[in-house]
Amino acid sequence: MGNTPNTEVLHSVVVRFAGDSGDGMQLTGSLFSDVSAILGNEISTFPDYPAEVRAPKGSLGGVSGFQVQIGTDYVRTPGDYADVLVAMNPSALKVNKATVKKDAIIIADDDSFTERDLKKGEFVTDNPFIELGLEDVQVIMVPITSMVKESLKDSGLDSKAIDRCKNMFALGLVLWLFEKDITPAEDQLRLKFGKKQDVLAANIKVLTDGYHYGLNTHMGATTYRIEGKEQEKGRYTDLSGNRATALGLLAASEAAGLELFLGSYPITPATDILHELSKLKAQGVKTVQAEDEISGVCTAIGAAYAGDLAVTTTSGPGLALKTEAIGYAVMTELPLVVIDVMRGGPSTGLPTKSEQSDLLQAIHGRNGESPAVVIAALSPVDCFDAAYMAAKIAVEYMTPVILLTDAYIANGASAWKIPDLSLMPRITPPYVQEFYKNPEKEWTPYRRDNKTKARYWAIPGTPGFMHRVGGLEKDPDTGAISTNPIVHDLMVHTREEKVQNVAEILPPLEVEGTADSDTIIVGWGSTYGHNLSAVRLLHEEGWDVALAQFKYIYPLPSNAAEVLRRYKNVIVVEQSLGQFAKYLSGEISGLNIFRVNKVEGKPFLVRRICNDVIDVLKK
Repeated sequence: MGNTPNTEVLHSVVVRFAGDSGDGMQLTGSLFSDVSAILGNEISTFPDYPAEVRAPKGSLGGVSGFQVQIGTDYVRTPGDYADVLVAMNPSALKVNKATVKKDAIIIADDDSFTERDLKKGEFVTDNPFIELGLEDVQVIMVPITSMVKESLKDSGLDSKAIDRCKNMFALGLVLWLFEKDITPAEDQLRLKFGKKQDVLAANIKVLTDGYHYGLNTHMGATTYRIEGKEQEKGRYTDLSGNRATALGLLAASEAAGLELFLGSYPITPATDILHELSKLKAQGVKTVQAEDEISGVCTAIGAAYAGDLAVTTTSGPGLALKTEAIGYAVMTELPLVVIDVMRGGPSTGLPTKSEQSDLLQAIHGRNGESPAVVIAALSPVDCFDAAYMAAKIAVEYMTPVILLTDAYIANGASAWKIPDLSLMPRITPPYVQEFYKNPEKEWTPYRRDNKTKARYWAIPGTPGFMHRVGGLEKDPDTGAISTNPIVHDLMVHTREEKVQNVAEILPPLEVEGTADSDTIIVGWGSTYGHNLSAVRLLHEEGWDVALAQFKYIYPLPSNAAEVLRRYKNVIVVEQSLGQFAKYLSGEISGLNIFRVNKVEGKPFLVRRICNDVIDVLKK
């Protein structure tokens, strides 16, 4: 398609789809993201679910949103504000008013802006755009509902099924607006609705109608093009964080030669990991949906004792319930991967919203001296690598490992190049029959590797290695229960030393941005994309800062103290009231720490990070 006077080429654009929970906004956004990725764009998505299971239709509480940034390159976040908002009703417009740019395009379903609909959205005038102060946006009212009904009147579908096709008309419009080929969208629909040919035909017809409506009427809008970029050769897929976590665990089980076991209780936003792994029985994956959080982790501990790669998944409230059992895994020194997909808290809190407020619970939230490794994934696709490394460390060091993700990266997605698994790090279980080579001392359950301090793994049924482990303190030589204070002191220090030894295999902390600046932004986990984008924007505006993003939390990378002490100012950016800042100040003395905190249930705005950093730099 050649350039025309009505086509503007952009480097990136942010699109937000919003409507009722039943309007299919998540599917619409996912399909638009998939099409963009297939056509060579980089993507970053942010599904924004309501907490209500199903609020009244058209109400403010039931609005579901999906935001995606697509670009030619360097897309690291879903974007601060939307260039285009698709609002399927007045409530969707009101809830998302603050998410759009001043000169945004708003596409709205004219049929859903009746007096009754405005009342559901709690408007007091008949012009919602003026009432919301949206005078500078370009509004495109399209009679989506009526055109879909007319298009599908002879389809044989009932009125409810026809109404569910509205989202595909909106998708067609947006694909036209950004000059995207609709063929990949049709292919994706065939994958989703291939077994329901009547539904498939209706959705493809309405998708095409929406595209042609834009093409034939032009809707008074300029069309836009975001050029694709030739990617490194390989196989790619659009991958969410939860799915990436599941695949990372599967890859680790294959690498270790272990069967994968997941014992879990459903909890938002972690349940999709259970769903994904339950589909993989053919690959030898075993999943148990337990009756509660405690049962879930205890089944996993039993599986670890039996010789499986054992995993349990949860969110903040569930992690609190699992703490005694995790302490038991610390004491028995069994490999266990605990995945905490964080959400807003405390208590039930904000089940569908994102936060980084479980950090101190993950590091310290157990009775006694109970060390466990803590890792935090950096992005949706990094969940694969983080889950793989969590499994590797758990198995090789015979310890619980807590992997922290959150609702933002768990539900968000990015394009992912499928890795060559033969190039992934090896995972070597410390089987006693292979690695215990000391003829002078009879093997007992707490004999361990002198270098790593990991105890040897004796799988039940291995001839000559019958044993017991349990929650009471044990003598390291005999394996028998001991209340000797000197023995307890030795074992406490040994378990801590083992976890600290993990730092020896961790990659060093890297510095990005302007490394010789006197100010460094520090983040951990899912804020990576926002922090990296902020550093880039600050550089463009003449402010030179460095960035260090922590993936490995406990223990810290071995060079962490040396890196951070180079800088006069350390600005810690996190979605909590400063938990990582507290932890860093306790682990590394002498740092001049400033805090940038947010606990609103949503990711940072890049501009907000920039402004707060500039405030520090001006002092």
